[in-house]
Amino acid sequence: MRPLPILAGLAALAVLISSAWTVTSRTDTGQDEAEAVSGPVVRARPPVVVVEHLPQLKASLDDLAARDRFTGAVLVARGDQVLFRQVYGMADREAGRPFELDTPLRLASVSKMFTATAILRLQDEGVLSVGDPVCDWITDCPEAWADIRIGHLISHQSGIPDLMARPGWGTRRVTPATLDELTRDSALYNLQFEPGTDLRYNNAGFNLAAAVVEAATGVPFQTYLDQTFFEPLGMTRTGHDALPDLAMGYAHFPAGITPQPEANVSIIPGAGALSSTMDDLLAWAWALHRGGLLSPEAYAALIADHAPVDTPDERRGGPRRHWGYGLFSRALGQQVEPAFDDRQIYHTGSWSGFRNMVVWQPDAGIVVIVLSNNYHRREEVFLISQQAVAEALGRPFPERLAPRT
Repeated sequence: MRPLPILAGLAALAVLISSAWTVTSRTDTGQDEAEAVSGPVVRARPPVVVVEHLPQLKASLDDLAARDRFTGAVLVARGDQVLFRQVYGMADREAGRPFELDTPLRLASVSKMFTATAILRLQDEGVLSVGDPVCDWITDCPEAWADIRIGHLISHQSGIPDLMARPGWGTRRVTPATLDELTRDSALYNLQFEPGTDLRYNNAGFNLAAAVVEAATGVPFQTYLDQTFFEPLGMTRTGHDALPDLAMGYAHFPAGITPQPEANVSIIPGAGALSSTMDDLLAWAWALHRGGLLSPEAYAALIADHAPVDTPDERRGGPRRHWGYGLFSRALGQQVEPAFDDRQIYHTGSWSGFRNMVVWQPDAGIVVIVLSNNYHRREEVFLISQQAVAEALGRPFPERLAPRT
């Protein structure tokens, strides 16, 4: 691990910008109640204070990093305090470039929450509704899509076969594509089920949601995200375009750690194309979950359970996971300890050498961000996230489960 200073500029992340809402009280979801006002509102929050006092988490991460079992970035915040903020290992092994505090990583499916939030923001503005037929917004929409609603796209209920379930996926994975080309390709396949009657995890739906955003706004999807979210929130290290110091992705095979091909994010523009840093994601999490981006009604829809039937988790004999719009929620900690029954709102991401997890624990206002450039460290990333939540809440984390083996 490299010793890291605290960035003086981190305090700027406590200034959140909202377009139409101001804070009045707190809800039981952990989001701020709000009243609509006219015009943009800049809401200043208390300065960020970094009080790195999670010694158990630090010990686990130091041990993992020493054995090359975790490389990447970890940030933990509770309220307006950042409790932990460190990076570990090499961002680019071939170039000998270590991680810095502001090194961006590919977010993979963590990107889905941004697409869903864009849709709900446009609903708040009266531009569209999640109940709109997709064919109201998609040119040359196939007849089979007549019953697909925008909400189905961002809750995995459209019935459109996923990209990875289609013939020729290996070729598509490496072939650049435009959003229009991806939409036309999706139209070639029969639906797997009637829209809204079932759900299957689906990247294609989020690509189509990005196409809806473009049709509704008249600007490219990335431009909409930049102008509506990233620029107002000061998220200067977030976007679709690869920054020069982007971390490289790796896979851990028995023969060793192997660099992975550069991700072809053109095929997942709405599903997994973003890159970001832990500090930018903290700004995003604070704005999203504390009332800065959506009305209370839209935020409630974002995190609601939209699954129409038994979820895939239940079919496998596990507990129900709530399928929101671009987010999941459940008592994740129960996978570690049955008594850890508090709800966490989250999304994971894995793609081309990256493995990530972003968590919001609404009861205590805890944000946990774990970003790794080692695809095969799924268990480590999950356990790091849960040890972070536990220690931030003052809970003992079971020693037998700490990620040290």
